[in-house]
Amino acid sequence: MRGLLAAGAAVAVVLSSGVAAHAAPAAAVAAGAASGYAAAFPKFKAPKPFGTTFQSDPKHDFTKGIHSRHDGILRGRITEIRGDVAEYEPIKWKKGTETEGYFVGPPEGDVMAYASPVAKDVVYLSAFGCSKSEGAMTVNRNTGLGSKRCPRSVLMKREGKPALITVYKGKIVQVQEIWTP
Repeated sequence: MRGLLAAGAAVAVVLSSGVAAHAAPAAAVAAGAASGYAAAFPKFKAPKPFGTTFQSDPKHDFTKGIHSRHDGILRGRITEIRGDVAEYEPIKWKKGTETEGYFVGPPEGDVMAYASPVAKDVVYLSAFGCSKSEGAMTVNRNTGLGSKRCPRSVLMKREGKPALITVYKGKIVQVQEIWTP
């Protein structure tokens, strides 16, 4: 994990110093953009993949039942899929003592959950490949984010993976997995 984060920092240093123009394509991916996938939604500011606080959604009223998050990108995980609707929750990175750390969701009893339909043309970028075995690592080594585009049907079978979840007009339009060891 530290290697991935260090590699991302190294790319940022090279780009800011202007030494390597050939690193510019890597910067587009490092920024969390799925530039090769002609997305039909605005580019939102991505949170840090390994952020240590839950992202807030100040306009969201959790007392009105489970419903979609406002437009933007949430560091979260899909907890359940029913039909075409995915339930998801925010996550944060918790540094470990014996390992580098792990992702955690809201504490028990905290109702920080959302539900949104998954768009028919959702962009799903997997960090673990598209096969059932999930053995092949398909991750951008500079960002720690998934880079292999997989079909919607694969996404609909995977729950619990940490990801950057993009919501636009009430629908999940992109899911980009975060690689964890």
